[in-house]
Amino acid sequence: MKGVAILGATGSIGRSALAVLDQHPDRFRAVALTAHRSGEALLALAHRYRPSLAVIADGEVPAGADSTPTEWASGRQALLDAATHPDADVVLNALVGAAGLEPTLAALRAGKRVALANKESLVCGGELVMEAARQGGGELVPVDSEHSAILQCLQGSRAGDVRRLVITASGGPFRGWSAEMLAAATPADALRHPTWDMGAKITIDSATLANKALEVIEAHFLFGVDYARIEAVVHPQSIIHSMVEMVDGSVLAQMGFPTMEIPILYALSYPERLPYECRRFDPVAAGTLTFEPVRADRFPAFALGVEAGRRGGTAPAVYNAAKEVAVQHFLSGRLGFPGIAEAIAETLERCPAAAAQSLQDVLEADARARRTAEEFVQRLAPC
Repeated sequence: MKGVAILGATGSIGRSALAVLDQHPDRFRAVALTAHRSGEALLALAHRYRPSLAVIADGEVPAGADSTPTEWASGRQALLDAATHPDADVVLNALVGAAGLEPTLAALRAGKRVALANKESLVCGGELVMEAARQGGGELVPVDSEHSAILQCLQGSRAGDVRRLVITASGGPFRGWSAEMLAAATPADALRHPTWDMGAKITIDSATLANKALEVIEAHFLFGVDYARIEAVVHPQSIIHSMVEMVDGSVLAQMGFPTMEIPILYALSYPERLPYECRRFDPVAAGTLTFEPVRADRFPAFALGVEAGRRGGTAPAVYNAAKEVAVQHFLSGRLGFPGIAEAIAETLERCPAAAAQSLQDVLEADARARRTAEEFVQRLAPC
């Protein structure tokens, strides 16, 4: 029986993780659950799963919490307590945004396995995260379907066997749109993802292909592969989740109908495989599989993110912060879709990369980038 702490239990990844726990109650138990502000939703989960600890990261403990046998807490330190809970063997980090970095560091330093669904941990603080794992004896296992696919393809291989990693992208809702159409795209358009059901922020990141840039940076740290050997390709059917090309020309791919539950289960049970009831893969039903290049001219946020990864230091944190600010303003209707990449580009230019030797370095770069991106939006669309 493994104890599991789920950071972000009320979000889409958190709900999928709880569905996985439901299928294997003899193998996994929820020992800590957290939510950002969704107190009532977390209270319902506390009644059902009876964790030792429930945390509201940014808000008040909900009324009625004392009706559960669970200890309740709120705030930043309580979130870190959940990430280092003594009964947690696995910490599934499904937090959204740069706020996920500090809990990842804390869990790794405490020797936990971190099932990582928070892209920003490695994007903003990749070197810090890998060092925390080395120091504390913690373990990183990816939850993103693309990186889970790579991990599965790499089993039994040596580092020298790998020539190239190929990360697939659905292309998002704007695949095939012209520049004129993109200029008029609305948040409602961007939120209509063709294959995945995700939260608003991640769905917009998919629409800009910024999420693929984040995944390239993650893959660099997770698998120790340089950027020149990591590529992204559009695969609209989302059946092949990633591919690994070996030095002998063989290409391994991990396939399946889109679901987050399979990579979550693999991250919890790795390297063991457990049975799971889900939609079985049918190659005939899957039909024709197609691939297209990433259109950098239509989706400049992708190239900006990969270049930030190549620069290293605080550049990826600046990229991510500017992106988060721009996405927020796009969702509010204040910024047009092309303005997301424009805000990122100007922020990267005005916030040059510096060394990222500590969490404080990253947090300061993040704050500076957010101010710069806000200034860009204010000039473009004053209130």
